[in-house]
Amino acid sequence: MYAVKLTDDAELRPLEPWQAEEFLAHIDRARPNVDPWIPWATLTTDLDSARATLQRYADKQAADTARIYGIWLAGTLVGGVMFVAFDAAGATAEIGCWLESAGEGRGLVNLAMRRLIGWAFEERGLHRIEWRNTRANARSGAAAKRLGMSLEGVLREAYLHRGVRHDEEVWALLATEWTAG
Repeated sequence: MYAVKLTDDAELRPLEPWQAEEFLAHIDRARPNVDPWIPWATLTTDLDSARATLQRYADKQAADTARIYGIWLAGTLVGGVMFVAFDAAGATAEIGCWLESAGEGRGLVNLAMRRLIGWAFEERGLHRIEWRNTRANARSGAAAKRLGMSLEGVLREAYLHRGVRHDEEVWALLATEWTAG
């Protein structure tokens, strides 16, 4: 296994099906922060569904179409980052993140996302990375902006969650923008 050091007491590691119990405990702690915004978090309610969520990402990683990583702070899983979608042939990806309260205010998402974006552009040769969030999730949009992403538009009422339609912001970053700044 590998870990990427983010700070003196935080690291980024792959999330895998064998970690379902730890993942479920984390999602239960994070639920107030993530449930409104992340569909799989809403569906991850017991050990079987937690394992299924992680297995879906393991299968997608094997197919090179998505990946999921956890952020550990002082040995406790407090959040994560992911390639929601990864299209090597099309040279595009969508990234996403989540964090429980215990990890907030330390810049962990920014540090972890910079690792993902750097890897995607520099190692895998991607051209474009997107970040999508509901307009109501202002913190998510602010995180995209801190990464240097540009707000390209709003898809009106494009995101259905619990029977309510939400506007979805689309942020993007191009490889040339990443290397330039």
